[in-house]
Amino acid sequence: MRQVLTILFLLVCAHAFSGEIVVRGGESLHEALRQAREWRRTGDARCEGGITIRVKAGRYYMAEPLFLRPEDSGTADSPTIIIGEEGAVICGDVRQQHTQLWPKEGMERMIDFDKEARTITIPTPPEDVLNRVPLYNQPNQQFEMVVHQRWAIAILRIKSFAVQGDRTVVTFMEPESRLEFEHPWPQPIIGGEKGNSSFLLRTTEQRDGVEQLLVIDGASHVTIQGLTFENTCWNRPQHKGHVTLQGGFPLVDAYKLVVPGLPWDKELENQAWIERPVSAVTVRHSEDVRFFSCTFRHLGATALDIESIDNGSIDHCTFDDIGGTAIMAGSFAESPREVHQPYTDLAAQCQRLAIKDNTIRNATNEDWGAVAISCGYVSNCTISSNEVSHVNYSGICVGWGWTPHDTGMRNNVINNNDVSDYARQLYDTGGIYTLSNQPGSFITDNEISTPAKAPYATNDRAFPIYLDAHTDGFTIANNRITEVSDSTADMRFIRRNEIGDNHPGPNLIFKQ
Repeated sequence: MRQVLTILFLLVCAHAFSGEIVVRGGESLHEALRQAREWRRTGDARCEGGITIRVKAGRYYMAEPLFLRPEDSGTADSPTIIIGEEGAVICGDVRQQHTQLWPKEGMERMIDFDKEARTITIPTPPEDVLNRVPLYNQPNQQFEMVVHQRWAIAILRIKSFAVQGDRTVVTFMEPESRLEFEHPWPQPIIGGEKGNSSFLLRTTEQRDGVEQLLVIDGASHVTIQGLTFENTCWNRPQHKGHVTLQGGFPLVDAYKLVVPGLPWDKELENQAWIERPVSAVTVRHSEDVRFFSCTFRHLGATALDIESIDNGSIDHCTFDDIGGTAIMAGSFAESPREVHQPYTDLAAQCQRLAIKDNTIRNATNEDWGAVAISCGYVSNCTISSNEVSHVNYSGICVGWGWTPHDTGMRNNVINNNDVSDYARQLYDTGGIYTLSNQPGSFITDNEISTPAKAPYATNDRAFPIYLDAHTDGFTIANNRITEVSDSTADMRFIRRNEIGDNHPGPNLIFKQ
């Protein structure tokens, strides 16, 4: 009898530990994933009930990202789970370092922005700064101008300075020079609203480094739990500069229309094609992918990007010291599509995503025009009970397209979030910001501070809730505002009655 019980005990123990792969410091996560893939491929009995890759404490350097492909998919009954114990860190390279040369603190007002000559005129910098230009051909240093553009920044690699007494005319490298001066939105303000736009001059001392840590591409029924993702770079500005449309999306081509107007928008005056910012962790073409209790920190661009998914969640995760957007989701009509058309097929590509109970602080540090939580064409998505603070532009953004048409965006819920200390550098912003028609959607029970004091903003357009460009289909109820005493923004709670083409639609329900 004792022998039978012993055999049964051993069988139970064997079953309990089947399907588990343990990775220790110094070992390869790529090899662990390959082992799991082989079990799936061969129908190994250890797949029954799921496969768990257990990552022990240690730093796991990713010279290339860890890829999960369709062959790594689990099933509802047999998921693939990658779980890190405390101290398990997936890491790349420390992101590029900048030295601000002039002004030593803050920003300086520019004098002129010449679209025809493609130059920016600034007060003449000190002699020690002038002596460092041009530096674009030196191996370990790059000279840049960062330009404040209302709801975005531009990072422009400097080509030359032409000193003209107390004024200096600056030219820039390509392609950013063309993109900066040919596209009308956004561009710096000169002599209007609250004064000229501002700039700073800096060097970037470090060259390319690791940008991506994990890519889930077509793999489904995957859970990532307890891992820390740390240290990535953002290489694009060193090669192409960084000129954006909105929300941190870089332009790849853009220009002003000679004769304004297109069939879907008679007032449209510009064309733009954008690309997606690079992300440390990316999910696309997947189903049932979940992130639970993970930490994202010290990342150069986007932290976590859910490009396309059906059913997923980001739950109880922490984001800290993020260069760009902390959480991005859904399509933003990236190239090859022109971004302003009212697409109807994109919202279905990112649906049933829950972003809940996360803490996001200190994001948008490299690209001030990025966002804490940014959702484009999405449907049936919920953003709830998140704490957002210390960001330079908007806190939570939902919607894309600038259109009153029905594009499939619908049933999106922004509920019970706490948003504070936003709009630190850029205005034309909101604690919660929306675009376009989204029937059946809700903004309810959120607590939002008034905007921070953005010292170089050229207007006062910043609001706790900003209903922009044909926002429609939302019920807005029971939201609470907390005051920031030194805010200089327009103190209306909701931007809702604007003149022109950006006014919200007729199907908004207000229960404030």
